Amino acid sequence: MKSRVLAIASASLVVLALLAASCGGSSNSSSSSTSSTSADGSSSAQHAFETDHFAKGAIVGDVATADCTLSGGSASTCATFTISGLPETYSTGPFCPATITTPADQAGIWFDGNGTYDLTGSFIKNLSTFYNDSQWHMYDDLGKVNVTDTQEAFLGAARPNVDPKYQNYCVEGRVEWLTNGEPITKTVVIPTTPVRASRSTTADGLDWGITLDGIVIAKSAPVNAILGAHTIASFDDCGGHFNNVEGYHMHGVTGCGTLDDDHITGETAMFGYAMDGYPIHLPISGDDLKAADLDECGGHSTPGLGYHYHANDPSKNSVLTCLNGELAMSTSGNGAGPGNGQGAPNGGGGPDLTAAAAKLGITVHQLEDALGQSPNGDFTTAANILGISAADLEAAMPKRPDGANGAPAPN
Repeated sequence: MKSRVLAIASASLVVLALLAASCGGSSNSSSSSTSSTSADGSSSAQHAFETDHFAKGAIVGDVATADCTLSGGSASTCATFTISGLPETYSTGPFCPATITTPADQAGIWFDGNGTYDLTGSFIKNLSTFYNDSQWHMYDDLGKVNVTDTQEAFLGAARPNVDPKYQNYCVEGRVEWLTNGEPITKTVVIPTTPVRASRSTTADGLDWGITLDGIVIAKSAPVNAILGAHTIASFDDCGGHFNNVEGYHMHGVTGCGTLDDDHITGETAMFGYAMDGYPIHLPISGDDLKAADLDECGGHSTPGLGYHYHANDPSKNSVLTCLNGELAMSTSGNGAGPGNGQGAPNGGGGPDLTAAAAKLGITVHQLEDALGQSPNGDFTTAANILGISAADLEAAMPKRPDGANGAPAPN
């Protein structure tokens, strides 16, 4: 696997969203350092949320802190802040190879849950053999790879239901092809005092977290849908790529960008925070992995750091496996505030979108993001983002209460 040396510089980055609940009066704060509380009431020294760890420019504006109630009913303090769209500490890309002879250092990577592969021209040429499917043929007679090199092609391919004319394409995006030609913004709310939950959760509908460069750490890429359409949703060497719902976001972590390294034997550098407030460190391997005694979520407690996660290897197509902390609850009634705020699953009284997402063949996360970017939950806008018809979206959604926007008028 090729590597890249990346300088740590200022960042202007993606904006996530998790809206905190039951919050009291807010104040502006630059950092928070506390102890961690477990479900049984015990506490220990804990590396907690601190804005000083983030790259300059990764957080836009002030960080507002307030008392909040977490998903398990625990009292904590939550930080609400905005991160703004695209990393400045490294350049995104390259993604797809230009030809079937393109070498590894001129293209990105691909991971599918089974392995991580250099996205060379040779890899593209041999897709039919690699996936044992004769329908793969992603290049022309001159050896040029079919790449989404226009906004139209990107929007037609980087979505759950790929436009048939962009099947057998390598999919890549650019920030200028996103809505309004700008990075897609989100706002996040993260507990500054993390609290261990009584049980682990996959936090359906939420991202795993954010990097110190302000990039969304998304859930698994929908590999089955991608490969089913005979496309490759290429990642850059940092494990990120573009779509029009989330902008640039991560599905794997390779060590790019801003890192916070305490140089502790047997440990790796911190690169982000999970949505439950616990730090996330780079993957751990070899003898260090054997000695770490990680739990089911890839976490453990160590002196000086407290509880923290270690990311999965990029090949797993999921940076984390689960979360062990309580999550911030939504301050809004439906969990969808400005910038598509994220709260704890169903914590704000919003509808359960699990069944609707399954009917549409997309993830809950993708559905919530599309609805969050739609004024007053307008189905037409959300459907356009998802690349489906408004009728199909409305048919799949839970019935709206009479009088709600888009609901049938009462007789």
